[in-house]
Amino acid sequence: MEHNSTFPIKLSELHALREEATSYLKGVQWEQGNKARSRDKDQKDSSILLYLSKANGTASSNLTSVSKTILSLKKRLLPDSVAIPLHLNKALYSLQEGLTLGIWLKDSYYDASGLSSLNERKSTLDVAQRREFDSKMQTSTAFMLFGIAYRILYDLKDDASDDLSVMKQKFAGIPEVSLMSPLKGISCTLFYYDKYLSHPEIITSDIDVVNFTVVFFEAMISEIQQRIGSLEYTSTITDRTYKLEKSEFAVSGWENVFEGTAKSVEFNKVEFEEIVGNRDAKHFARRLTERMMSYDFEAKKNPFQELGGFMPVFMGYGIPGTGKSMLIAAIATRLKKHCEELEIPFLFHPMPDTLISTFQGGSAEKMVQWMKPLQDPNKLIFAPIDDAENNLQERTAQGVSAGVKEVIGVFLRYTEGAYAINYGNSSIGLFTNLPEMLDKAVISRVQGRFKIDGARTIPDFIDQDYLWWRKLDKTMPDFVNMKNPNDYKFLSEQGLAKNLGEILNMTDKPSEEKILSIYEETEAKHNSTEHLFYAELYKNIQKSFPFFSSRDIRNIQSAVSLRLTDFNLPEDWFQDANLYFKKDYETKFGMLQELMKQNMKGLNFSDIRRQEVIRYLDNVATIADTDFKRKVDARVHDMNVQMEARRMFDEPGN
Repeated sequence: MEHNSTFPIKLSELHALREEATSYLKGVQWEQGNKARSRDKDQKDSSILLYLSKANGTASSNLTSVSKTILSLKKRLLPDSVAIPLHLNKALYSLQEGLTLGIWLKDSYYDASGLSSLNERKSTLDVAQRREFDSKMQTSTAFMLFGIAYRILYDLKDDASDDLSVMKQKFAGIPEVSLMSPLKGISCTLFYYDKYLSHPEIITSDIDVVNFTVVFFEAMISEIQQRIGSLEYTSTITDRTYKLEKSEFAVSGWENVFEGTAKSVEFNKVEFEEIVGNRDAKHFARRLTERMMSYDFEAKKNPFQELGGFMPVFMGYGIPGTGKSMLIAAIATRLKKHCEELEIPFLFHPMPDTLISTFQGGSAEKMVQWMKPLQDPNKLIFAPIDDAENNLQERTAQGVSAGVKEVIGVFLRYTEGAYAINYGNSSIGLFTNLPEMLDKAVISRVQGRFKIDGARTIPDFIDQDYLWWRKLDKTMPDFVNMKNPNDYKFLSEQGLAKNLGEILNMTDKPSEEKILSIYEETEAKHNSTEHLFYAELYKNIQKSFPFFSSRDIRNIQSAVSLRLTDFNLPEDWFQDANLYFKKDYETKFGMLQELMKQNMKGLNFSDIRRQEVIRYLDNVATIADTDFKRKVDARVHDMNVQMEARRMFDEPGN
């Protein structure tokens, strides 16, 4: 969805439309369609459906008045109070604001799409123009209803209860949505909103009014989104963003920022010490949390980004069963804990499993809805994509669905390019068992990578068993009648490393054969302390790995920057937020520069550069190699099966 230009929604223009909005709340008329009136009586919650289908909106005197219903609700909920209850008042106000904004969007569509001039000549239109008029009328009504619902959700989302499941159980859907004309669209919407509101089971408390309003207008948005495919003349909706003056609120086409993202997803708490092995991964995860926590909400930027130590996209990869899901939970646990201590909003925002849609364009729509909240500068956001190879699979592979291609297209657009706003407060983590199956363009977006390799050493295996049998030991002391190791304290090796140097058994030569021979061939011409060495090396790598590009070189540069910023934030900064986290941006930046200088004293730039280049190139070769090996292994396996089958078939007696 391309949004080329932004138009202001002026407060003065809204002010002029508020009276019209209020008049709709005072009274509208709607005659139900036959389909809504004769709904299947056996559906769930039939009492409410029956009630809705019998709701009478035909008599001319019988106006549907939302404001009257709200006043009678007030009497029912708080019979002795003079004031309107807070939530009730907020809901009524947000309805008025939503209607006002929807009317403004409808007027703006009329002008932009040429519907205004068709409307003026309505009586003289020929058949084709009449068809265009009706079609634009439907689109303008849909956009208006979308805008009304969107504005209401924006106003009420934070006031609603965290758990809306009870209200969703009571809610039986919107029986009909009219797109015939803006007036009919509003009348039909308010008619059903009012009928629900009047039902004695729906509203039992003040907060229920807000909860119901959110559930109703979320349903309205999904009703409209289901109809988008059949609407015509939508280009003047999708090519622009409307931004409300003096507010964060904006309407960008049909995009719904709130869908599925209002609240952080629940996760199991996991501490780093409970993860066995994976030193590289744990170290990386710790750095990520420290860097995200350094984000400055006032300046809307992160000092680590300026120092070159922030990763908007990273990747953890390893064989199955080595602790990817635990690591995701551990990062989320650590971030949430620090955020709660510092009173910072945190959003844990994993990619949903149901992203790939069978409808054309549906996957892109869902992916935009998932990626959009990552641009919110007002919270820290951790967005893991588990089993990333499912949704971000190599596009050129056989049988890859159109949905996967759509998802990758959106991912690339939002991680680099005009859409890629990164304030340094959000990070996407790709977690995969099969990095070689990921799309090459997706892999090239990855700025930090680490192996998730599980238990690797004797202490790792001892600790993995210890985490299992200690539960038995707690419930039944002396049941585990085995001798403990003499010179090892359980879990003592599972702590966090001071820096990457401690973890990496740095070799001065690549371990992948193909890379090693290119490396040695380059070394014969230049010393690795010369800049020319790297230019020559990259050129030679490109001959063997054609997909190696400038972006890979940028990724190597950012890996070097990460090493230069590979220092611990002092423990007391976390104990007392005023020492660092609550200071202004410039002060924080200065403090980090000091730490960086101290940290760099023991480091040598050319050594770090060489180590990181070797690490990265080995990685590229491993991924390319694994793909090839897997195909060969599969072929060899098939051949062995065939040979064994032939041998058994040829044996006497068969």
